[in-house]
Amino acid sequence: MSKTEIKKSSLLISENGIEKATSKKRLEVLKTYKIYIGGQFPRTESGRYYVPTNAGGKKLANVCLSSRKDFRDAVVTARGAFGGWSTRAAFNRGQILYRMAEMLEGRKAQFIEELLEQDSSKGKAEKELNLAIDRLIYYAGWCDKYQQLFSAVNPVASSHFNFSVPEPTGVVSIIAPQNDSLLGLVSAIAPVIAGGNTCVVLASETKPLCSVTFAEVLNSSDLPGGVVNILTGKVSELSPWFVDHMDVNATIFCENDSDLKKMMQEKSAMNLKRIFFYDKIKWNTDQGQSPYFILDTQEIKTTWHPIENIAGSGGGY
Repeated sequence: MSKTEIKKSSLLISENGIEKATSKKRLEVLKTYKIYIGGQFPRTESGRYYVPTNAGGKKLANVCLSSRKDFRDAVVTARGAFGGWSTRAAFNRGQILYRMAEMLEGRKAQFIEELLEQDSSKGKAEKELNLAIDRLIYYAGWCDKYQQLFSAVNPVASSHFNFSVPEPTGVVSIIAPQNDSLLGLVSAIAPVIAGGNTCVVLASETKPLCSVTFAEVLNSSDLPGGVVNILTGKVSELSPWFVDHMDVNATIFCENDSDLKKMMQEKSAMNLKRIFFYDKIKWNTDQGQSPYFILDTQEIKTTWHPIENIAGSGGGY
């Protein structure tokens, strides 16, 4: 047997193939942020994804690029959840919104970290998170009170009691503020579900991290599956379907795009759905919360109840 030594190859075998040398820099594993439909976290049916970056060029995550079918599935789920959610006691809806605030409070560190990754400062991130928590509590308090504020007993000439009361309109599609990761999203969702509606929301395309993490909060806060459904993707691609779907009763659009506004107004005429533009709302001020946001997605039902007209029947002393 030859005593000649056999030199080992300088090439190293790795799981990814053959490399000349071991890299000292660890390959970062980006988190995959899924969409939220019906209380579950599926990947988009299209299999597409995108990688948003912050101002420094850092890759933030693998984010689902939702499709028209994802939106259709979300609307079907939201419609299925509407009956149960709209008939729940208003006090119980308030309890669930308050529970959402509690869960958000318990995960402050994670949300602050995500806000910082999306170019926020420490002070602004803390303020935005605290406002989002307070906003949920604000609408939790209104759940069993707005009916009294917006109901009325109407004077009529006939022998009837005439009542007008607000009722939830149904499924609401929401295109959330695109330059806002958390507060605008919460501020758009909370009044819709406080009023007994269900919704499908398109989160910020460039700052989607907090929206999907907020879905995890919803999933652990006693909120029934399907009441809130959160998609990620492109406004330009999905906005026509958000307003065109015939089983959507109202649409909220939080961006200032004149072309998209015009398109929404035209398409909404097909089933007379309501369109609300919240593009001028400053969500970090008192302007960002009001019981009138609840009223936007309510229908007013008027009931006539016959009564005996004592005065008209000739009764006297």
